[in-house]
Amino acid sequence: MSESSAQAGEAVAEAAAGAPGSWRRAGLAGAAIGVVAAGAAAGVAVERLTVGRGMRRKARLALDAAGPYGAVRGTPGRARAADGTELYYEVDEAEPGGDGPRRRRIFGRRATAPVTVVFSHGYCLNQDSWHFQRAALRGVVRCVYWDQRSHGRSGRGAEQLDQGAPVSIDRLGDDLKAVIDAAAPEGPVVLVGHSMGGMTVMALADRHPGLVRERVVGVALVGTSSGKLGEVNYGLPVAGMNAVRKVLPGVLKALGQRAELVERGRRATADLFAGIIKRYSFATRDVDPAIARFAERMIEGTPIDVVAEFYPAFQEHDKTAALAHFAGLPVLVLAGQQDLVTPSEHSEAIAALLPDAELALIPDAGHLVMLEHPDIVTSRLAHLLARAGVPVAAATVGSHGDTGSTAQPGG
Repeated sequence: MSESSAQAGEAVAEAAAGAPGSWRRAGLAGAAIGVVAAGAAAGVAVERLTVGRGMRRKARLALDAAGPYGAVRGTPGRARAADGTELYYEVDEAEPGGDGPRRRRIFGRRATAPVTVVFSHGYCLNQDSWHFQRAALRGVVRCVYWDQRSHGRSGRGAEQLDQGAPVSIDRLGDDLKAVIDAAAPEGPVVLVGHSMGGMTVMALADRHPGLVRERVVGVALVGTSSGKLGEVNYGLPVAGMNAVRKVLPGVLKALGQRAELVERGRRATADLFAGIIKRYSFATRDVDPAIARFAERMIEGTPIDVVAEFYPAFQEHDKTAALAHFAGLPVLVLAGQQDLVTPSEHSEAIAALLPDAELALIPDAGHLVMLEHPDIVTSRLAHLLARAGVPVAAATVGSHGDTGSTAQPGG
C-alpha cells in the first residue's frame, strides 16, 4: 500500500476513534469515504494534479453552471414503501405512435397497456445517472426513473432513520415493487438496473417471482453482481484490501455518526475526491470533464450516513438463485471490462447462468459505463427492447452518445 494510502487509512481510523486532528486529517477521512461512495474501499493513491487549487475550483464552478447533464425531467410521482419511506419517481410517456398500438404482442403476450421500462440506479447515484438513455428514449417508449431510498429526491429510509435498522437488498427489491405498483400498475415491464440497481432487480425477482412471471418481458443488468462482492479488491493489493475489509464496516459506522465533521472534510479535499471518483467511475482517459463532474456531484449528494447504512448490504448480497426467474426472457448483461467496482467477471458469471442472455463487455469502460459509453449502452438497450417486441428507431438512440473531451453536452 502506498504512503498516501496509509495516511488516508490512518486519518479514517483517527476520525472513527474520535481523536482530535487537523483539518487536513479530517479532509483525508472524508476523501477516504469518497472512495466508498464511488463503490471502492478506503486507501487508494491518486495521481497528482498539475494545476492550482483555485483554478480547479473555478473550473468546477463553471462546469456546475454550464453542464446540462441531469436536467431532463418527467412527470413526478411518489410511491410508499412498506415501511413508509416515500419513493420519488418520474415518468416519461411515449408520444402517440412511439410505442406502437396499445394492443400488441409483447414477447409472446397480448398486451393491454404500453410497455414500461423501469430504470433503477446504483449506490450513491440517482435517477439522473441514466441521462443519455433517457434523452434517447424520451417519447419513444414509456419509461419510469426512480430514486432509491435515501438517494436523490426520495425520502430517507424510515426504518433506518427511526429504528437504526440496516438496509438490505431485499428491502430495495420491495421498494421497486412499490414503484411499479404506483407508476406501472398494468402492462408489460422491462427492468433495467445498474450496479446496486441490478441487485435491486434480482431482489424483486426473488421476493416477487409472480410479477416477473406475469409481467416482465425483458431485463438489463448493467455493471452489477449476483454475489461474492466481499472478494472484490477494487484494484488494490490483496493483503491491503483484506485488512481494510476487517475494519471498514466499523469505521463507516463511526464516521456515519459524525456526519457533519466528515462532510466538511469531504468538501475540504474536493480535488482528491474528484480524482478518486474518476478512477473508480471511468476508464477512458479523455472522458468529458463535464461528465466527470456530473458523476462527482451525484456522489457528493449522498450523505455519509447513507453511505454507511448501505455498505454492509453489499457484503451480504447473494441473489444467484434468483437469476433463474429470468430464464427464458430476453436479458442483456453488460459491463465495462475495466470496472474496478463490480468487475466484468461478475457479469460473465451472471450470463453463464442465463445461456440465452446477450453478454456485452465494453473495452475501455469503467463502472459508470452508461455515462462513459452511452451510445453503446443505449443501442444495446434498444436491441433488448426489440427482442422483447418493442422496436426502437436506431436513428433516435444513435444521436446521443459521445462523451469524449471534445463532445458537446447532451440535452
